[in-house]
Amino acid sequence: MPTPHRPGIVSVAMREITWIWRDKVALLLVVGIPLLAFALLAATFSNAVIRNLHVDVVDHDRSRTSMTFVHAISAAPGVNVDVRSEDLYQAMHAVRSGKAIAAVYLPKDLESDILGGRRPRIVIFSNKQFFTPGNVASGALQGAVSAAVADLPPGLRGTSFQPGPLIVEQYVLTNPAMNYAQFLLRAILPTVLHIVVAIAAGYAVGSEFGSRSMSEWLSTAGGSSLTALVGKLAPYFIIFLLIMAVGLGIIHGLYEIPFRGNAALVGVSACLLIIAYLSIGALLQLLVRNLAFGLSLTGIVCSPAFGYAGVGFPVLAMGAFARGWGALLPLRWYIQLLFDQAARGVPAQDSAMPFMMLGGLAFVYFGLALMRLRSVSRRPMPNPAEAPAPPGPARIGLVRAFTDEYGRILRDRGAFSLIVLAPIIYGVFYPQPYLGQLIKNVPIAVVDDDRSNVSLTILQALDAHETLEVAVRPTTLAEAQMALAGREVFGILGIPAGTERDVLKGGGARLPAFVDSTYFLLYNRTLQGIQEAVGAVRADLAARSARPDGSLYRAALAGSAPVEILNQPLFNPTGGYGSYIVPAAFVLILQQTLLMGVATVGGVAFEGGGHAALRNRSALTAVIGQSLAHLLLSLPGYALFLVVLPRVYGFSASDRVFEILALSIPFILSVSLLGQFVGGWFKRRETAVLLFIAISLPLFFLVGVAWPPEAIPPVLRAASVILPSTSGIDALVRVNQMGASLFDVFDDWMRLWALAGAYAILAVAGARIATARRA
Repeated sequence: MPTPHRPGIVSVAMREITWIWRDKVALLLVVGIPLLAFALLAATFSNAVIRNLHVDVVDHDRSRTSMTFVHAISAAPGVNVDVRSEDLYQAMHAVRSGKAIAAVYLPKDLESDILGGRRPRIVIFSNKQFFTPGNVASGALQGAVSAAVADLPPGLRGTSFQPGPLIVEQYVLTNPAMNYAQFLLRAILPTVLHIVVAIAAGYAVGSEFGSRSMSEWLSTAGGSSLTALVGKLAPYFIIFLLIMAVGLGIIHGLYEIPFRGNAALVGVSACLLIIAYLSIGALLQLLVRNLAFGLSLTGIVCSPAFGYAGVGFPVLAMGAFARGWGALLPLRWYIQLLFDQAARGVPAQDSAMPFMMLGGLAFVYFGLALMRLRSVSRRPMPNPAEAPAPPGPARIGLVRAFTDEYGRILRDRGAFSLIVLAPIIYGVFYPQPYLGQLIKNVPIAVVDDDRSNVSLTILQALDAHETLEVAVRPTTLAEAQMALAGREVFGILGIPAGTERDVLKGGGARLPAFVDSTYFLLYNRTLQGIQEAVGAVRADLAARSARPDGSLYRAALAGSAPVEILNQPLFNPTGGYGSYIVPAAFVLILQQTLLMGVATVGGVAFEGGGHAALRNRSALTAVIGQSLAHLLLSLPGYALFLVVLPRVYGFSASDRVFEILALSIPFILSVSLLGQFVGGWFKRRETAVLLFIAISLPLFFLVGVAWPPEAIPPVLRAASVILPSTSGIDALVRVNQMGASLFDVFDDWMRLWALAGAYAILAVAGARIATARRA
């Protein structure tokens, strides 16, 4: 209808604000969804430091000394001894079934072997398939066992001979408390918001091709494409800027995480990030001119951006494609700038490059959206009103429901792309950042103030380690810190003057290691590489004065380390990041694409047949037949994700095809029935994509793979069970990557069947209630 205001940016903005207020879906999308996601994530990470992880202890010695180790493990702050297995077979069952994240094996004759100087071996088994909790448990157990060794009575420590040691003193920069909220929450909140920003812009622009009028939009702008685009996007820019402020309030107010850098620079960068993704959402809609399909494309571009941003797996370890694609994503540069300023507090000039890249991308994407709008405005599309199809028979049999649903999905481009095509695209696209698996050649700086043979040996050992590369040899610590601020290096090792003299005198020497903990995986690998390289030099120095039979070296080891501690990773022995993150993410992707696809089909049915079509779909036989159609269409995607792609990418995968199929069937059915239940409330096909796509990342942290269940508030953890992903991911990862049997994950399997039954009842009842309320 004609606008009473003078054409211009204000008129276009007021038109948009009025539409947002009247359109419940738009209002929920731009305000409700991001605030809900923020609240969910804030609650999930309310325990910022991981504690009380369940561990198992197998004590075959049952002596006073072994009890000393058990008590030390029980007292460790990160773990809690909840299981005491009789043997390693029971311990492995506890780990596979999820009763424990790690196990410690204390061998028989532990006490007598220590007294005899035979260096018995204590083995720590940690589940590295569950990466973060596995690493935390492994570190806590290593520290507890080492502390117990140090506290052994003098009579149990054997000979007192030991060479002068080299001791790495670690200094954790940026996040010394190892606060996971500071690391993860700071990155996840803008990641969730950038998806909502792009989807909201896509919905605003795409609706002009359907339920609204593009000619009215342009006329309100006085025929100016620039005015039309700026006026439309301006309200969203203001709303999302306020929501970004809410996210900053959660991080720096609620969690009291310090801000160390230039606030103005971060504020301008946040504005550029919002502009960039508003432009991307608008551009994709203007390119395809189909709301549902454009939203699907937006999701494919934005949803995997967290991996390409380099938060979990660093950019320096990615392949060429992942680096190139990540460089085209504004989120990649915003996260780097945010971490440099808010967490690391580097000088503003050191953030000039990511700021320029972010600004350049925002300018380019806005320019492309404007050019496309000008092109589209010259040949606007008609806005046809689709007449509802005949309601069809009152009752639909199971076979008829199956064939109708199968054909409806194949004919509808949006539903087909979500259920069939999206898993294929994600299967290729999502794992790309993680294919390198391990971090290698991390640049470090070494400040050598000793300049001796020993320091030269240390330098050579550091450079020879596969994880490290001595990239800078500054003469002062201040120069090394400048290189660290500029991302030239990610760690600094100092070799003080007199190191060789102190070692040869037998007094030992301390080497300060400054490691940046902004990115946890990079921090862990860098520190581990430094400790292993220095440890190799320490062992070499001890061996140089050994007798030919090695007795002196063994005596030195027995005196300095009377117990050998072996840390044995399970299920993901190389510690590959892709082997950990991708299998779990694959299952979540399958849930989200199927859920959105099924709910989209419900919207398609309503658009074509109105309330009568929804009533027909809500019959029990129809619900079952439609679920079987979804099952048949989804199984190839599951086979691709769970059987084919793990082997293509080199991830661990078991041959338990029967167990995988037995778990996949109730998982697919429960997701299908959940989608039918929520889809019964939607009048438009695109509503499902709008409301579900932004919640996938928060849901991932509720599963217990990336963030341990012990750290999730009990109420939230219990509530997460109503989603199939919680039981499905846990069960499928344990079976496919950890070799668990169906018996090991029986509780998850039963919960999936229970969810399928519950959602079947809700799908039947919910659609009838919805149609009755609309009648």
